[in-house]
Amino acid sequence: MDRNRRHRLLIVPPLLAEMNRTRRLLVSTMRALDGHGIDSFLPDLPGTNESLQPFFGQSLHGWRQAMARAARHFAASHVLAVRGGALIFPNALPGWVLEPVSGPAILRQMVRARVIAAREAGRHEDSAALIDTGRTEGIMLAGYDFGPALIAGLESARPLDEGQREIRQSELGGPALWLRAEPGDDPAQAARLAGVIAAEITA
Repeated sequence: MDRNRRHRLLIVPPLLAEMNRTRRLLVSTMRALDGHGIDSFLPDLPGTNESLQPFFGQSLHGWRQAMARAARHFAASHVLAVRGGALIFPNALPGWVLEPVSGPAILRQMVRARVIAAREAGRHEDSAALIDTGRTEGIMLAGYDFGPALIAGLESARPLDEGQREIRQSELGGPALWLRAEPGDDPAQAARLAGVIAAEITA
């Protein structure tokens, strides 16, 4: 939504499955921001969605570089990082982080889901052994073919926010869409999120 306006917001999406679950919400937020006179941009991470790069070769370092390039390309004045996006966003920009999450928490959730799925299928898988395999060979988690570099990065990554304002889900009302099993939208939450940004970007 680029109309060459003064305020230009780069949106760094959540990572992996949470990105898919929240994409409609973020697009709705962009439409609402447009109504507030704010340009916004939602680039794909390399290896995801429309990107032609293989996911196996991705790393947090590479994603950080990609988001920094996107910020320069769009001449972003501000940034909104959502959930795991806080691990890779260009933190020299002012802006907001929405419910940031650490890399280890993301990794634990995916490994736990795989272990539970294996148990339900009558197989035993060990969380520590899965991580060890991921570090050396890569591993399939939540439908994504992780390479060793991304596993290693997630094991130690912490949110990069330095002075950006943290937005809590309670400010938006309603349940967090990234917790749902399927992608969804919530126009009311999108309007509230856009309203928070619009009020503070001009303060």
